[in-house]
Amino acid sequence: MTAELPIITGPAQFDKAFGVSRETLDGLKLYADLLKRWQKVVNLVAPSTLGEVWHRHFADSAQLAALIPPTAKRHVDLGSGGGFPGLVLAIMLVERGLATTLVESDQRKCAFLREVARNTGIVVEILAQRIENPATCAKVGAVDVVTARALAPLAHLFALSAPICTASTLGLYLKGRGVEQEIVDARKFWQFEHRLIPSMTQAGAVVVEVRNLVALDKGA
Repeated sequence: MTAELPIITGPAQFDKAFGVSRETLDGLKLYADLLKRWQKVVNLVAPSTLGEVWHRHFADSAQLAALIPPTAKRHVDLGSGGGFPGLVLAIMLVERGLATTLVESDQRKCAFLREVARNTGIVVEILAQRIENPATCAKVGAVDVVTARALAPLAHLFALSAPICTASTLGLYLKGRGVEQEIVDARKFWQFEHRLIPSMTQAGAVVVEVRNLVALDKGA
């Protein structure tokens, strides 16, 4: 079982929970400030969660960092929105040299992501495209890790992820209650190994860790 974190209200509690560098913490502080400013004109997060950025968004994203293998070189985050979890992970794992691509079709949200990357000095690739587009998949190429949060049911997430997955790609999907039915539904179309890891930030939520994703041959 993963221990649930106490409510993280700011940088000090975040550092205590995740043990990040000063540079990472400074980057996240900048991120939080920009998020609050941009939220006034672009809907980046649910308004009710704006006062809980460090817990609901930063810590929720950060819990995936420990699950990403040290050998991973290429990471893609699908439907990045305000940058969760992909941009938070890029900031936290910059010293690993992990190359992160953020895929987000909303142009205004992409502008926000670029602004955060510019202000924090983080090098990420930001694609203002839909991942369903074959040209987007071709540009992304094969990756070691796929992440997503609040994007689509698992069966659809697998369809989005499959074109950029190899036999060794790791999927990390943040999910809430009801994920068991999503797994049942996904098994109608996909073969995969999975592990459910209790969320550190929200009771009843989980991280779905997926390996060996293969489409079933429905014509067999």
